[in-house]
Amino acid sequence: MTAEVISGTELARTIREEIRGQVSEFEAAHGSVPGLATVLVGEDPASQAYVGMKNRAAQEAGIHSRQITFPAETSEAELLGCVEGLNADPGIHGILVQLPLPEQVREEVVLEAVAPHKDVDGFHPVNVGRLQAGVPGVLPPCTPKGIVEILLRSGHDPEGKHAVIIGRSNIVGRPMASLLLQKGRGGNATVTVAHSRTRDLAEVARQGEILIVAIGRPHFVTASMVRPGAVVVDVGVNRVDDPNSERGYRLVGDVAFDEVREVAGAITPVPGGVGPMTIAMLLSNTLQAAKASLEGHG
Repeated sequence: MTAEVISGTELARTIREEIRGQVSEFEAAHGSVPGLATVLVGEDPASQAYVGMKNRAAQEAGIHSRQITFPAETSEAELLGCVEGLNADPGIHGILVQLPLPEQVREEVVLEAVAPHKDVDGFHPVNVGRLQAGVPGVLPPCTPKGIVEILLRSGHDPEGKHAVIIGRSNIVGRPMASLLLQKGRGGNATVTVAHSRTRDLAEVARQGEILIVAIGRPHFVTASMVRPGAVVVDVGVNRVDDPNSERGYRLVGDVAFDEVREVAGAITPVPGGVGPMTIAMLLSNTLQAAKASLEGHG
């Protein structure tokens, strides 16, 4: 058996087209477009690249995009003042503060300063709690939301299935479990959350009809850890040395793709799997936040 390769790039392209159409409808109905503000502190090349991609994607979808860039030595107070201004701006519906932040700025303080109804990253404790409680309309973190779309749109509805998540981070593992457990579209799964300290991890992983891997270790999951025919979603993005590459490295996932592909029923690649879906879900959350603002939610 050779697994079907699920292209997150193709799915994301379709979703972004759908969002562009919905943004046009929003503008026609309300005379304005959703607004997204991205806040970047410092000159980290990876962060600059990520923010650039997010802004371009927003603009292509017809979403108003405003990037605010601060020097690396910016104080926490200055950054909080910026967030306060964006919270009060009726033309901005989504606020994204790019992480990591410089050491003099406490990430948790800045993230908690973002108004929950504008928190399109889904990291505010209020939104974390709402997601855990199954409150409808919450803005979930973009990566888990994107994984749910990958599963649904590739014909692998999680309902009634046993999903095993390897990784318990606040960005992927925990919110992923909450989404898969919720009642309704993309939920109703039976969920096991495993991690690096799980006893007999390979045996636990093999139970998953859906296996979602977000442990941050290159090629950690091998064929022997995968149930035959399982759907494997690889969230990992790891740099490994590659002297044959121009850059001297290549990107690989947390799953040993070539060998797992011979066991799984379907698998996402790295790159071109979960990554593009994360950006598409940022646009989706921004549109959702704009609609909610008109309905007086948040």
